[in-house]
Amino acid sequence: MSVVRNLAAWMKRGLRRLVNSARVLRLRARGIHCPWSVQLESGVRTTLGIYQSRKGSITIGPGCRLCRGVIIDAWGGSVVLGASVHLGPYTVLYGHGGITIGDDCLIGPQCTIVAANHTVPGRDQRIRSQPDRREPITIAEDCWLGSSSTVLAGVTIGRGSVVAAQAVVTRDVPDFALATGVPARIREQIR
Repeated sequence: MSVVRNLAAWMKRGLRRLVNSARVLRLRARGIHCPWSVQLESGVRTTLGIYQSRKGSITIGPGCRLCRGVIIDAWGGSVVLGASVHLGPYTVLYGHGGITIGDDCLIGPQCTIVAANHTVPGRDQRIRSQPDRREPITIAEDCWLGSSSTVLAGVTIGRGSVVAAQAVVTRDVPDFALATGVPARIREQIR
């Protein structure tokens, strides 16, 4: 009986590897830089986009894990994930102005990282007709973004920092800090 169980477990692992390899191959075929060591769950969506006739780029580092329902849309900008980055389920990255996430970061479920903002016009113009203000986002290595947190354009989050669940980061966060609230405020140094 244990031989049958071992064989079934071995076949299941092999099938998972085969499915993952097919997902990685599909990303590579779209022009996304993605090593074979990346783990992709079902429903991951990626789009490069074009902005001012420049094609976007997405680079996923080795050992990254993209959970179910993750959306990465470069919108003609760039998204770069370092090694061993974890993107939790249903996380959204919009890379208009460029997003860089350092090695070993944990991005919780349903986080939103948007590297652009709409320009707000005078009263006589429509918001929709205004251009985006594209600004880069940098998240240094070894950071943790709690579930449903949001990082807005132009923000840098320092090394080893933690962003609390549901916080909205509108300003830079220094190294080894805890940011909480809406808008996020620095509460303390954590290490």
